[in-house]
Amino acid sequence: MAQTRTGRPRRARDSLSRELIVAAAEAVVQRQGLDRLTFQAIGDELDAHPTSIYRHFRDKDELFLALIDTLRARSYSGAMTETDDWMADLRNQAHLIHDHYMRYPEFALQMALRRPTDFMSVEFTIGALRRGGYDAESAALYARALGQLVRSAASIQAALTAIPEEQRDADDLTWEKDYRKLDPESHPNIAWVGSHLPGIRDPRGWETALDLLLESIERHAPNRR
Repeated sequence: MAQTRTGRPRRARDSLSRELIVAAAEAVVQRQGLDRLTFQAIGDELDAHPTSIYRHFRDKDELFLALIDTLRARSYSGAMTETDDWMADLRNQAHLIHDHYMRYPEFALQMALRRPTDFMSVEFTIGALRRGGYDAESAALYARALGQLVRSAASIQAALTAIPEEQRDADDLTWEKDYRKLDPESHPNIAWVGSHLPGIRDPRGWETALDLLLESIERHAPNRR
């Protein structure tokens, strides 16, 4: 009987499934990092020969997209529910997306890939704006603006979270020191705010940006509350 690198017997080829392979891919990424995601690493995780994975996925790109869908479904499934408060729905959706990025920071830069689960999210946003009285053109524009703000802010925070803790702390310290060292003569406004300037990982920056955009959306809505 063939054995894996660990000396354990290889799994039977017909015992694999797409779900098992996707779960193994997630385990590999979380333990070893995204750059170590290979069919060989997944095979080792499953005690299976790497070539057996090709029976379910034609290449790593297809597998990776299935993994993205699985993670999104785990975060969003049943969570984006319509209520009688369309503005509250938009805020809840924004937090769900932000929390999703923070839950899986290793995938932050890849989360922008358009997948069926993302279409569901856009459908929800446009539906909320439509209930707010926006016409088709305005709803489409505001949906895109809101989506870009939430995903870009969340991806930056998540990417910073994925950095090793020692490096994150060093970057935060450098950020603070660099601003404090600026000459008040050439940068009087930065000197004026002083220690009030939020750090790059301060969650208040994200929350404030979201508040400003949602307030604008509500203020311009034909069906304003």
